[in-house]
Amino acid sequence: MDSVEKVNGRLTGAGRLYSWGVKFLRKDVEAEDQRLLPAMLVNTLSQIDGEAIVLAHGEVPIFVTPGIDQIGLLKDGKVQSAELLATVRVVRRKHSRQMGQIEIPRGPIGEGRHELTVNVIPLTENDLVLVLLSDESEAQRVHEVRRDFVANISHELKTPIGALSLLSEAVLGAKNDPEAVEKFATRMQTESKRLTDLVQEIINLSRLQDSDPLSVPSELHVQDLINEAIDQSQVTADSRHIVVSNSDSVDGLILGDREQLIMAIQNLIENAINYSPEGTKVTVTSKVEDGIIDISITDQGIGIPDADLDRIFERFYRVDPARSRLTGGTGLGLSIVKHVALKHGGEVKVWSSENVGSTFSLRLPIYLATEESVQ
Repeated sequence: MDSVEKVNGRLTGAGRLYSWGVKFLRKDVEAEDQRLLPAMLVNTLSQIDGEAIVLAHGEVPIFVTPGIDQIGLLKDGKVQSAELLATVRVVRRKHSRQMGQIEIPRGPIGEGRHELTVNVIPLTENDLVLVLLSDESEAQRVHEVRRDFVANISHELKTPIGALSLLSEAVLGAKNDPEAVEKFATRMQTESKRLTDLVQEIINLSRLQDSDPLSVPSELHVQDLINEAIDQSQVTADSRHIVVSNSDSVDGLILGDREQLIMAIQNLIENAINYSPEGTKVTVTSKVEDGIIDISITDQGIGIPDADLDRIFERFYRVDPARSRLTGGTGLGLSIVKHVALKHGGEVKVWSSENVGSTFSLRLPIYLATEESVQ
């Protein structure tokens, strides 16, 4: 059977074909095992839905489809899932197909996971094993989006819609009292803005659940993201006479979705502004340690009681409902931040002390550190 031309560690139309002796060479691999895949198999794999890996003796990958890199199943040419390796060993021993499910972390930190269905098939030639993978996270994501969107709408829209209904009745009843009409109309404007903001936040959260920023990620400079988030928060900061500063920060490249990451950082900055006294300062810093970039937003605000710290990332949870109404908070901002962090293989942490302030840290895997700093 014809073989495809050798491609050393490069992406081809179907995927990436590795030859022994280049990127994934192992010293214990015999010279006669340095073989290529049949062209028919490569062409077939290029047409399938999902992802695929072909493993040779010693579980060394000689072919992977492009999406495998985004899933994070391989590192330094080695399969990272102990569950998958165990299944492959069973297939080699029994010479029969095996199916199962595995979970792959989305990053080195955080709780985000890829949920994968695997189909492991022994090939008749050359002791090769074919691994087919489909990401069940997508189907689960669609289900959660539909369920949560309906739940969010029914849960939160009742209050502002009810308020608008009552205020409209009040306006009609006070049509001969200009001062009362103006008062009720102003409150209607406030409730209308709150309703608009709430709908937009629900849409943002639904979009987050319905997308995977690591499927086709962009290379992003952290300082560009921080600067853009600060710019978008400037009107809110000016209205409360709060200075937002970015200093003692390092830059670096991360992989992900630009709009989502800016939204997450902006939410943290505006949360700090809204819960700080007027005339205070909000500081944004970043640092790199152990392959993780830490973007921290520190305020001089009212702080968060210990009893509330475990719940502040829940949808619609508000530490101070009265203050949320005053600042226009929807109760979704921090939940959105958590979703963005998990989707990017990271996490969000918080430290807080009442009447001292809070620090929220968005922690993400670094793609490339730089020596540039912001003073």
